[in-house]
Amino acid sequence: MAAPTGFRLPSICLPRAGIDLAKWAVIACDQHTSEPAYWQRVEQTVGEAPSTLRLIFPEVHLEANDAPARIARIQLAMRRYLAEGLFTEREGAVLVERTVDTHGAEGPAAEGRTRRGLLLELDLEHYDFSPTSTSLIRPTEGTIVARLAPRIEVRRAAELELPHILVLIDDPEGTIIEPIAAACAALEPLYDTELMLGGGRVRGYAVDAALGQAATRALEALARPEVMARRYGVPAGTPPMLFAVGDGNHSLATAKSIWEQAKGTVGMDHPSRWALVEVENIHDPALHFAPIHRLLFGVRGSVRTALAEAFSARFSCIEVPSAEAMRAQVQALQGGAAGSAGTAAAERRAEQAVGLVEPGGRYAVIRIADPPASLAVGTLQPVIDRLVEQGGAKAVDYVHGDEALERLAQEPGCAGFHLGTVAKGELLKRVMHEGPLPRKTFSMGEAHEKRYYVEARRIR
Repeated sequence: MAAPTGFRLPSICLPRAGIDLAKWAVIACDQHTSEPAYWQRVEQTVGEAPSTLRLIFPEVHLEANDAPARIARIQLAMRRYLAEGLFTEREGAVLVERTVDTHGAEGPAAEGRTRRGLLLELDLEHYDFSPTSTSLIRPTEGTIVARLAPRIEVRRAAELELPHILVLIDDPEGTIIEPIAAACAALEPLYDTELMLGGGRVRGYAVDAALGQAATRALEALARPEVMARRYGVPAGTPPMLFAVGDGNHSLATAKSIWEQAKGTVGMDHPSRWALVEVENIHDPALHFAPIHRLLFGVRGSVRTALAEAFSARFSCIEVPSAEAMRAQVQALQGGAAGSAGTAAAERRAEQAVGLVEPGGRYAVIRIADPPASLAVGTLQPVIDRLVEQGGAKAVDYVHGDEALERLAQEPGCAGFHLGTVAKGELLKRVMHEGPLPRKTFSMGEAHEKRYYVEARRIR
């Protein structure tokens, strides 16, 4: 039987004392996928030291010919690290504090935002990543099923999972994570390290039994259907959504896929039924959302012509003198759109803006009148997909960070689309009313703010 509230306090593996955590912790595998130089720097930083780099598959290598051998090395490294006693195991929730440099500069993190999260295990029996999901644990964005295959191959025979999944709860009164953070000075420190390549700093604290039980009770209260109905303006009896997957949708979908394949033979008490995640309160002022941009490679012909053909008289394109001007115009129109969920029809009658970055330092703002989707990403993505399918571009990548997009789009044969993002305050209400947003709509912070791997969990 599924756990009634879809979660439990975790059993985790931490790197043993004496390991250099600055080399151990590396950024989420789905970051910097168009920047092999970043991952080369990670390799140089790590050297021969024990590191989670050996336990993950950076997606920059997904198309490499040695992918099967790389997966085999990952699984071997997991077994070796366990055999060599590189992990210590502990029971109970962990409070995570992550400080990031607000400017994203490399080197020691300056005073910046500190967000807080709680490590829990989620019950995959309560998770459905389909577009019509009404489960207690839901995706906030569409899942690209084709992207699951390599992740599934890594996890299928893996001894460990290493989470970069960030899950959101809607706790405006601060009843779950905030009381634990207030007691932080009395908690046992578990780790504290500077993060490589401008990632800031991360600290972990053991949550004692009393605070863990209080958090459990507060989460159970938050999950009551009548609470959800009042908060989101949905009919009484609407299935509640306690956990919304903010970052790592594909990693959790991978865990779910493996569980569905295995549960008939391993039984319902198997550890692979659960997934380790970091839960964060969407009302944490240190948590902010950033757009995920689109980068086309191998462009043939004119992207502008393809857009004009797709949208006809509704399309216009205006040259702007700089990246700054492009961003400002996109943001201005984004801010002027209807701002709350439940107003999708009104938003579709509005005008949407997308920035265009092309080689040679060319910038423009594309405007689409009477758009077919409530968000610009939903309007643009089908056109991008058709362009790739019909040979107008070789591939598309999903890029975090304005500067990264503007730099990468300058390469010959490339084109970048700069997108606005959904407002943090409306995200969960949108998901409750409309279902998951278009895939890769938003990011919880810029690339350097993503989760770094520190903890692991046995799944076999």
